[in-house]
Amino acid sequence: MINVEMLSTGDEVLHGQIVDTNAAWLADLFFTEGLPLTRRNTVGDSLNDLVAILRERSEHADVLIVNGGLGPTSDDLSALAAATAAGEALVLHEAWLSHMERFFTERGRVMAPSNRKQAEIPASAELIDNPVGTACGFAVKLNRCLMFFTPGVPSEFKVMVQQEILPRLRERFTLPSPPICLRLTTFGRSESDLAQSLDHLQLPEGVVMGYRSSMPIIELKLTGPAEQREAMEALWPEVQRVAGESLIFEGTQGLPALLAEKMREQQLSLTVSEQFTSGLLALQLSRASAPLLASEVLPFQADTLEQTARWAAELRNRHLAGLALSVGGLDEEHINFALATPQGTHALRIKFSTGRHGIAVRQEVCAMMALNMLRRWLSGKDVASDHGWVSVVDSLFVA
Repeated sequence: MINVEMLSTGDEVLHGQIVDTNAAWLADLFFTEGLPLTRRNTVGDSLNDLVAILRERSEHADVLIVNGGLGPTSDDLSALAAATAAGEALVLHEAWLSHMERFFTERGRVMAPSNRKQAEIPASAELIDNPVGTACGFAVKLNRCLMFFTPGVPSEFKVMVQQEILPRLRERFTLPSPPICLRLTTFGRSESDLAQSLDHLQLPEGVVMGYRSSMPIIELKLTGPAEQREAMEALWPEVQRVAGESLIFEGTQGLPALLAEKMREQQLSLTVSEQFTSGLLALQLSRASAPLLASEVLPFQADTLEQTARWAAELRNRHLAGLALSVGGLDEEHINFALATPQGTHALRIKFSTGRHGIAVRQEVCAMMALNMLRRWLSGKDVASDHGWVSVVDSLFVA
């Protein structure tokens, strides 16, 4: 196995002022490519700390992806740290300097003198092209480790990893086959409940049953080496059986995208009315390119279940939509949901089972509840289903 590590740099990352989305993205991408990260480190904007960790990891890692610190300001120290760690000087890469000057000229801007710094790389470095920004990347060999230095801007980082770094890794190393990862996502059961129900599984060598909790969903992942595919696929029906009614989708597509696909297949459009979820439903569905005709966010109004059902039906008729989905306001731990369809309107009144979660989590739960209500109807199932955090206390159907 190739020992691949990542080093994130910058005080803002170290101190939690920004979320390190690059690290999460790289870990997921490299895992699917058969290059799971063995270690991730973070260091601030200190030259001594950067040099020390580069030298340390060069004795252990085969590949190190260094992210950040290639900008034009004084606290961007990655190039200098790489040169210092390797015991060599920084040199001006004339071709990249010309590239940067054209970059600014084409956009009608004058390049600041400080940007010249972004064309300085260690003397022994191999330049790594950045097709979408001004900070070039570079690769340096230090002891046993091949180090790739990349800018922190996510759009630049991702392009460089996919177009420049991965091809170089494939050329220089014999990469293992990507692992197999079977995934499904559940809604409404706790991680401990699912884990206890799956404890009886006899997992083949190298296969792991994993759980990822991201309120309000739990993802189950059966992960293992490529040569165990047949054994893993033989186990998967038991995982599906245990998930049961709480299973809302498989793979990585996501529930809003699944619903968008199902609605297009059934030639159904949708309109949405929200109170408690404050536009969260419309946001998730629009991002998935669902056939959403209209959406509205209303102030709280205490409605009966019959009134919520009537409002959803009127909404559907008003916009000539195939479906209408309505989420009411929070009323003493109760919320009404309604789904108007060509055959009639389904309405549910639910109660939160616990008051320990804040409003943001409750909104996420209710958005998922509404989406799952829609999913169940599109799949020909009863729309009512308890979901752990909420209980259905009343329901009706109006033809």
